[in-house]
Amino acid sequence: MSETTTCTSIVFTGKQTLELTTSTLGAPKEDEVLVEATRTLISTGTEMTIFNRNFEPGTHWDQWVCYYPFPVGYLFSGRVVKVGSDKTGFKVGDRVGVRHNHSSHVIAKAINVIRVPDNVSDDESVWLGLGKIVQNGVRAADHKLGDTVVIIGLGMLGQLVTRYARINGASEVIAIDTAPKRLELAKLGGATATLNMSAADAKAEVLKLTNGLGADVVYDVTGHPAVLATALKLARKAGTIQLLGDSGAPGKQMLGPEIITHGLKIIGTHDNIPPHFTTEGVRWSGTEIYDLFLKYVGRKQMNVNELITHRFKPQQAAQAYDLLNKDRANVMGVMFEWK
Repeated sequence: MSETTTCTSIVFTGKQTLELTTSTLGAPKEDEVLVEATRTLISTGTEMTIFNRNFEPGTHWDQWVCYYPFPVGYLFSGRVVKVGSDKTGFKVGDRVGVRHNHSSHVIAKAINVIRVPDNVSDDESVWLGLGKIVQNGVRAADHKLGDTVVIIGLGMLGQLVTRYARINGASEVIAIDTAPKRLELAKLGGATATLNMSAADAKAEVLKLTNGLGADVVYDVTGHPAVLATALKLARKAGTIQLLGDSGAPGKQMLGPEIITHGLKIIGTHDNIPPHFTTEGVRWSGTEIYDLFLKYVGRKQMNVNELITHRFKPQQAAQAYDLLNKDRANVMGVMFEWK
């Protein structure tokens, strides 16, 4: 194999513009592996916020997306094609997942590469990053067996919250969205009730479904700043609000009187909070979370295949993002097929 590899990447070049670029990768170092992509998955919430620059100046989004061309994406699945040394623990042909942007190849530190078991397909393993993000949120929400759960916003994260909530023993999983297609997918994932309405209109129905009490845990997975205040109205006294949608306008998020009168707890989580490896004081590290997600998928306790709605070649990237802008309500998992 040549000491260099030509790498093709999808990059954003400005608001609602993108292109495919090429670069040259050298040989992996002793602690690195070269991975060739088979699949990358669009994280629709994050990537469309960036693509449309749907965030306010001065926010953490603005500080992050502060240059172009901007390499986009972080859901990457592929095969090891070269190892820097035997010390990596990997061999050529191993199937792996990596946190990396939409590219044909990546050189990655071996400690950051997740081995994919044989009973998990590339289509499934590419969801690893989303599986970790949502698992962080579910853990922080501290579900109890038999809890009633409301999920507002049934994009990719909301769909995984639905599935984790059922695995975690929720007695009721009430899914709220204005898009019928999303509600159908939530039903497949274990939602016990689906409400085709906005969160602002859902209080009466949620109370009816929870014996007048409200939900133990309410997830706001929308990223829309107006939803937080309405989410508070759906929780029971001493309930929990889990903010899993990252708003591009956090300064517009408002609280309501329920935060005091109902004694509510608001929790936020982020992908980078767990340490990478397990320590004596930390049971659930990033690697443990990844492995548990893969175990659920391999055992068919977590079905992500039913969430894949569209496939594109990398050369069709502009078409993929245009589709998401025009018909987001009917699009869920959008995958780039590299091999």
